[in-house]
Amino acid sequence: MNKRPTDRTIHEVDIEVRYAETDQMGVVHHANYLVWFELARTALCERSGKSYPEIEQMGYWLMVTRVHVDYRSGAKYGDSLRVGAWVHKTRSRLMHFGYDVSRLESGEPTKVLARGVTEHTWVNSQTGRVCRVSDELQAGFHRMVG
Repeated sequence: MNKRPTDRTIHEVDIEVRYAETDQMGVVHHANYLVWFELARTALCERSGKSYPEIEQMGYWLMVTRVHVDYRSGAKYGDSLRVGAWVHKTRSRLMHFGYDVSRLESGEPTKVLARGVTEHTWVNSQTGRVCRVSDELQAGFHRMVG
């Protein structure tokens, strides 16, 4: 699992756990971490110079091909969390993002609850086939690699 890089390459979003995100045991259901990863990843795209809707308008989709999450401790209803996302690796046809989810106390992260990686392939939205991404788009992500 990749380690958290320097702060300059990370985008963070804060989340308050909603009741609907918990399971019968009162703990956040594991699938919600993927939703939170997506929130942070989408915000990170904007830091590349293009929002995700702009990327789609350019004719690209960023298709998830693999997900790995290490769950260390459960979040519960009402917890305040911070989700960090960063670009772990970028190539002409693929991207890897790293994530961590931490509990917040007094506005500061205190404990990493989960750490994950998603792997993505660039796809041409017209053909549905794997493709090379434009140099402009590639450069925006490449400069953020942690």
